[in-house]
Amino acid sequence: MQEKLEKVEARYIELERLMSDPATMNDYEKMVAYSKERSDLEDLVMAYRDYKHQLAQLASARQVFQEEDDPELREMAREEINQLEDSIPATEEKLRAMLLPKDPRDDKNVIMEIRAGAGGEEAAIFAADLFRMYTRYAEAQGWKVHITSENETGNGGYKRIECEIKGKGAFSRLKYESGVHRVQRVPVTESQGRIHTSTATVAVLAELDDIDINLDMKDVRVDVFRSQGAGGQSVNTTDSAVRMTHIPTGIVVECQDERSQLQNRIRAKQILLNRLYEMEEQKQREEREAERRDQVGGGDRSEKIRTYNYPQNRVTDHRINYSSYNLTAVMDGAIDEFIDELATHEQAEKLAKATV
Repeated sequence: MQEKLEKVEARYIELERLMSDPATMNDYEKMVAYSKERSDLEDLVMAYRDYKHQLAQLASARQVFQEEDDPELREMAREEINQLEDSIPATEEKLRAMLLPKDPRDDKNVIMEIRAGAGGEEAAIFAADLFRMYTRYAEAQGWKVHITSENETGNGGYKRIECEIKGKGAFSRLKYESGVHRVQRVPVTESQGRIHTSTATVAVLAELDDIDINLDMKDVRVDVFRSQGAGGQSVNTTDSAVRMTHIPTGIVVECQDERSQLQNRIRAKQILLNRLYEMEEQKQREEREAERRDQVGGGDRSEKIRTYNYPQNRVTDHRINYSSYNLTAVMDGAIDEFIDELATHEQAEKLAKATV
């Protein structure tokens, strides 16, 4: 661990030097890249420097305790030693956790989709309640919420609602909300006061990456041939038509509409780039749909990740067996306690695997 931390601090110092270099200051793209990398490392470096300061304090206190004759000073040193010996292991644990690989999607904005599951009209009303809960939570975090698609019911519920949630760290917090949410309560549509169990599914997806197609012409076979026309003066007598074959994907593009080979090459390359873009876009859409299906399953009651029990004023997360008895506050957006517990649980699992 020590070696990794030293390397991180050395890189942080190097980035500070690079950012103060006049050559870098005149290069906007480099400045942005270095600034982002430095920002990503800052919390870890500050924690490591605090750790080193604690170690230095401990060494100094031990020296005073061993060499000082004054009983009062020795007692003060002993108290400081005890305090530091208690706090340093916690700092070490914190550093180990900070060294764990981060989810690269954590800083992304979120696309959230909430669908009514089992339970008919009550499920649609519950979907609306969940949307309100997440909207309130986002507002408390200073995030922006924008509805992109909705399918309302006549009773104020939603069969389906999709929204964008934009803000720093949105995905890092909301990713734990994916799954089937179950509610147990007396529906407003129930005339006999019976408790019903209904569900809604929540899918939390990271905002799609910008698609940047870098076409390496080494991967493209270019063939030229004579254009085919109806005859007359428009028929080319030179090999001006172009066929481009993208070897990794097998995409073939032919262009013979332009009058020169150069123009056909330019046109064929642009068409090839467009098709590669479309292929990557389709791939991302399919991956997103597969991720959504994995997150929400079939929406059955048995697939629940969390239960909102109104008669008992209780919210229980079944993944970590954690309950809160303040349902009203939770439905008003106070879900940090669940997210914190889930994040801590995930971190503990990663640490356990890292030490095996």
